[in-house]
This record gives sequence, structure tokens and C-alpha cells, in this order.
Amino acid sequence: MSKENDIAEVIEAPGLLASGAGVIADYLTRLPNLPGVYRMIGAGGDVLYVGKAANLKKRVQAYTKPFDQPARIARMIANTATMEFVQTASEVEALLLEANLIKRLKPRYNILLRDDKSFPYILVTGDHAAPQIIKHRGAKSRPGDYFGPFASAGAVNRTLNTLQRAFLLRSCSDPVFENRTRPCLLHQIKRCAAPCVGKISPEDYRHLVDLARGFLQGKGDEVKSELSRDMELAAGALDFEKAARVRDRIRALAHVQLQQGINPGTIDEADLFAAHQEGGHTCVQVIFFRSGQNWGNHVYFPKHERGVEVEEILDSFVAQFYDEREPPRLVIVSHDIPDAALLEQALSLKAARRVEVLVPQRGEKREVMAQAVMNARESLARRMAESATQVKLLRGVGEALGLEAPPRRIEIYDNSHIQGTNAVGAMVVAGPEGFIKAEYRKFNIKDSALTPGDDYGMMREVLTRRFKRMIKERGAREESQGVVFDERDGDDEAGDVVVPDLILIDGGGGQLAIAREVLNALEVADVMVVSIAKGPDRDAGRERFFMTGRDPFQLEFKSPVLFYLQRLRDEAHRFAIGTHRAKRAQGLTASPLDEVDGIGPARKRALLNHFGSGRGVTRAGLADLEAVKGISKELARKIYEYFHEKS
Repeated sequence: MSKENDIAEVIEAPGLLASGAGVIADYLTRLPNLPGVYRMIGAGGDVLYVGKAANLKKRVQAYTKPFDQPARIARMIANTATMEFVQTASEVEALLLEANLIKRLKPRYNILLRDDKSFPYILVTGDHAAPQIIKHRGAKSRPGDYFGPFASAGAVNRTLNTLQRAFLLRSCSDPVFENRTRPCLLHQIKRCAAPCVGKISPEDYRHLVDLARGFLQGKGDEVKSELSRDMELAAGALDFEKAARVRDRIRALAHVQLQQGINPGTIDEADLFAAHQEGGHTCVQVIFFRSGQNWGNHVYFPKHERGVEVEEILDSFVAQFYDEREPPRLVIVSHDIPDAALLEQALSLKAARRVEVLVPQRGEKREVMAQAVMNARESLARRMAESATQVKLLRGVGEALGLEAPPRRIEIYDNSHIQGTNAVGAMVVAGPEGFIKAEYRKFNIKDSALTPGDDYGMMREVLTRRFKRMIKERGAREESQGVVFDERDGDDEAGDVVVPDLILIDGGGGQLAIAREVLNALEVADVMVVSIAKGPDRDAGRERFFMTGRDPFQLEFKSPVLFYLQRLRDEAHRFAIGTHRAKRAQGLTASPLDEVDGIGPARKRALLNHFGSGRGVTRAGLADLEAVKGISKELARKIYEYFHEKS
């Protein structure tokens, strides 16, 4: 098949191709021969593509010849209704701006990183005489030494747990530290040296802090050698209890190094990007090396059109990855990316120091990369197998429930409470790629008129709020774009505006009736609603399904579709229970002082320290309140009147 036929096949109306190319050609007469960023925009105002160029005029001119482009680019040209341009001082600045715009606008035809998380660090604080060691996310605004990034919170927690055993550094907050009068449980289980109550001298505690810093800086062998000397000295002095404690600390450090796996001697500070592509999908595995230590890996599956080469994907991926992160001194990639030199300049400009982008050719770096590529290949194979299974299950769900097509978006709802208290509703979302956790929603039940424990009323409130918001968001989006939003387009970023194909509710016929009543009242049509009632004695496998216009029915015992629907229901139940427990725990730690206007954390702490408890504050007289440091006469009167009016 010729390229012209291939392009014509992917474009529904061939006239659109000429129209889009004409729109692009119209801009050529006004474009400079200078670097910048361009945006291709569709008829609805949605950004289709963001690109950079060393020469805007030459780059955009290529789009006026659509039959010289791959099919996906031809499709993009056909959909282009207008363009926008930003001129930059250099191509390096254009690259940085392009990465920022892609992450923010998420254009359909760009390669998307699909990552909104910050990686955790270990922080050894530097603003206290007795530094604490804690997990940290976000801006590095607090004084201290930051070690990371780590690939996951789990990796940080495991490392912190072992470091506490090895160096006995405190993890408590400064206010807790200042108000301790006796050692806490961590000291009793040999996880903290208890500097808060003087169980260790300031000099000895600082020595432990220095050892911890040295270990995190990659001086693990030196730290273990020093501890070994301490152990031998203690044994020589017949202080066998101290020698045993030091021995346990050495074992803890060895355990951390064992968990880190590969610690190559030739890689000190680097991020490694290993990509593998198969079947139109790509996996990128990122491994973090700091201070000569492997601090974990994270796997990504970037979103892109079929036919995009792995080198282009890796190029765009790395630029977006460092849009809001500081790059290390070395970036190791598995493929020769097109703009490696430009990327080096951009990352060096961002970090204010030299950053090297390297494709390893020999030696230890090449061996580590080969292992990482193999891991990426295995991760992609697992992902594709899971996706194929998921598609098969969704097809089975569609057939079992009589849907016209397999559902692409399933929303599952459940409620949780204890005798009506701390009531919450939960929504989880599933689709062809499994659970979409970024689109989970929780609902604090707000209707004070509800009878405690009214499951029907809670379900009515949750569904009403969910679909009222959908209608509002869709209306705002349509108004801003001037077009009717396609409610079934499956856009990953349109979670709150997309109508689900299927709604599952934990319950029986009553819950089904409530759901249908809400959807009919809001005029939300063409949504299948199914409720799942537990079997006799809550027996899994004997669930009954309720649907409008159909008698209650059961699915075949041990059917894969039944197991899948059970898993969806159980996930909603898990999320609802977790949300309820978090709300209940928050309520247990709440203080009556939280409701008094003008009392922040410092004044609250002063009042609690003075009176011993929140109840003590409520019973205090006006003169007693005025005697508290930091509480003015006016605020004391406000506190006194608040609690006495309440009583």
C-alpha cells in the first residue's frame, strides 16, 4: 500500500488533510527564522501537539507536505485548525519550554510521561541541636542534608527503619522532642538514643549523626570499619553488651547494602533510563544512583501514538522527567536520542552545572544498562499480558450484563460508617488498563438531615454529587471550547466529565432503585447500573445481580467474570473502609480548640501544655487563660466565652 493510500485510510474526510495543511501554510509568511515553540490546535481549542524548533519557519514548513509524513502526523495535520507560537532566545530554552508545556497541556499527539508524583528523600535536619532523620517530599526548604531521590516511599521507609537500628537517630518532631520527660518506646526497643532526656551526650549523638551522613554519602565501608573498631574495643574491655549492640548495628548496615542490590563502582551520581518497545507500547525503567549506591527503580509506560520510534520516545521522556526535578551529573540512556547534545545543554542550564548524557558502550555501565533493559522488557511483557487479560474480562462483563460493547469505564460505589458516624462514600474506577487510582473519589457525607445509618440516603447523596459535578464540568468545558464534548472519548484527563459505561453498586434492589432515580432526575442517559448483593451468609460466589428490566440473577460459580466483578466490589469496599478509618482516626485526635478562631498550632500547644488537656482548657477560668504565655486578654475572653456559651 502506498503512503498516500495509508494516509487516506486514517483520515475520515480526505479534504481535511488539505484544509489542515492550508491552515499551517498560512502561518509561514509570518514566521521568523528563529528558535521557538509551536502549538497545533484543533477545532475545539484542544492542543493537539507541542513542538520545538531551532528554526520555526523551516520546521513548520515540513507540515505543509502531509504526504511526506507518517500516518499519525498526517492525522494531526488534518485536525489542525489554528496554531500558536512562542519565540525563545535559544533552542535550549525552546526544549525546556516544550517539556513544560507537554506536561501541563498533555497534547494528544505528543509522548506523555503521565507522572505527577515527586520522589521521596531522606532528610537529616540541620535546624536543631539534636538532628532528626525523616522522610521528605516536596521543596527542599528546611535546612539539612537531603539524600535521594528514592524510587518509592517503601524504599525510604525500609532504609529509615534500618538506619534507626544502626544509628539510633530520633524521628520525632521538634515539639514532641521538647516536651518529652521520659524515653519513648523507640528507645526501649533500641531504635533511638533518647537525646530528648539526656540518655546520650550531645557529643556522642552528633557522632552518630556524622556516621549516618557518611553512610548515606556512600562511605558505608568506612563507617562499618569504624564500628568494627568500636566493637573490638568494647569486647577487649569486656563490655560484651556494648559489643553486641555495635555488632547488631553493623548487621543492619549490611542489610541496607544487600537490599540496594547492584552498587556499581563506576557510577557515583546518575539516573539511568532503559527503554524497551514492543507491540506499539513502550516501557522505560528509571534507576537512581546516588553516592555510589542504588536507591531503587521506577517503571513508566509513557503514552504515545503507534509508530513512534523508541529513540524519539526516550528523548521526549527524559526532557519531561526533569521538568520539575534537578538532574544528576550523569544521565545514562539506552538508545542514541536525536537531541542528546541539546538535551545536555538544557539540563546543564537547569542544574547550573555540567550534566552529561551518555549511551554506555562498554564496561560496567553497559552491563548495568543491559540488565535494566531486560527488566524493562519483562515489565512490558507483564503489562501487555495483564492488559490482554483485562480486555478479555471486560468483553466477558459486556456479554454477561448484555451491554452493546465491552465497558471502557466502570465506576464502583460503596459507603462506610459505624452506626452512622464518620460516614463516607467512595468511588473507584476501572478500565482496560485496570484500576485508575488517580480518578478514585471520596465523599464526606454532608446531609445533616440523614438518619444515622441510612445507606440509601448516603448513596443518593454520593451519586447526586458525582453526576452534578460531571454536568457542571462538562458545561464549563463545552462553553470554553465552543464544541460539544465527546463523553465517551476515554480521555485520561477527563475523569470528572466522562460518563461511565457501567456503574456497579454494592447492594440490592433498593440501591439500584436509588441510583436509577438519581440518574433519571439528572437526565444522565445510556448508563447501565448494576447492584451486587452478597449471597446467603455473605457467601462469596453466590452473589445476586440486580438490573433494571431483568430478574435478579447469578453468574456461573467460579466464572472469571464473577471473580472480576467481586474484585471490583472489594476494591470499592477497601477504599471506603480505608477512608472511613482515616476520618475516624482524625476525629479521635481532634481537639475542641480546633474550632476556636484565632488559635493556631503554637497557641494550641501552649494551652495544652499549661492545662494538660483540651478538657482542662474548657474548664479554665478567665484569669487562668490570661496567665498562659502568648494568650492575650482579648483572646482569653474569646476562648472563655466560646466554651461557656457551648456549655
